[in-house]
Amino acid sequence: MNKYIKAFSEDHVGVIQLDRPNVLNALNREMVTEIVSQLQSFENNEDIRVIVIRGNELAFAAGADIDEMRDASPLDLELLNPFAEWDKISLIKKPILAAVNGFALGGGFELALHCDVILAAEDAKFGFPEVKLGVLPGAGGTQFLTKAMGTRKALEWIWLGEQMTANEALKYGVINRVVAKELVVEETMRLAFQLVEQPPISLRLIKEAVYAARDLPLQEGKNLERKNFYLAFASEDQKEGMQAFIDKRPPTFKGR
Repeated sequence: MNKYIKAFSEDHVGVIQLDRPNVLNALNREMVTEIVSQLQSFENNEDIRVIVIRGNELAFAAGADIDEMRDASPLDLELLNPFAEWDKISLIKKPILAAVNGFALGGGFELALHCDVILAAEDAKFGFPEVKLGVLPGAGGTQFLTKAMGTRKALEWIWLGEQMTANEALKYGVINRVVAKELVVEETMRLAFQLVEQPPISLRLIKEAVYAARDLPLQEGKNLERKNFYLAFASEDQKEGMQAFIDKRPPTFKGR
């Protein structure tokens, strides 16, 4: 039974709603474990094709739980290995969408950046305030933000620990869309339902190839893309997609 999140599904979309409103969904270790465990559950559920993570109207997640970590020693952290759970998010092959209202700060910003697509409300705020606490992002924030916006701008934002608006995050390529506050969940679900209609195997192969483009030299990335292109031809969905095109009818993809 989850203590800090709610999980449900709707028409092949698995939803994780962060549910620690008294602290603006600040992430403690137990909450992160619940999120990752639910992601893995959705990943292994053949009925789920797309995953959405959302907060509430005030916050996506306003950072980490400072009380939990303020007295930790380096040895405590080494033994706890608190970021091991975060690494598991990158192993999820299904599309993960983030619907961000309000604050996405520190660990909350890192959770959003672990998602594949981010839709944000007009009043959303993003940032890494860790420098003001004498530390720095530890769950991948320096890496994700640098890959999204480039070295110089990432250094400026992380060094100053300031908050960026949704429009600034959009300008720098950190998020995908800015929508009205009251529509951010609806628009994220609309996109999720669009992705549900796509062939699931193609979606996972595309996800792998796109992240390879970010992380690998060009030729290695091209080689992986080619391998995935060939692999798609082993699927029933490829046969269905091409036959539907010839028949001039909508395809029905089954993820096989």
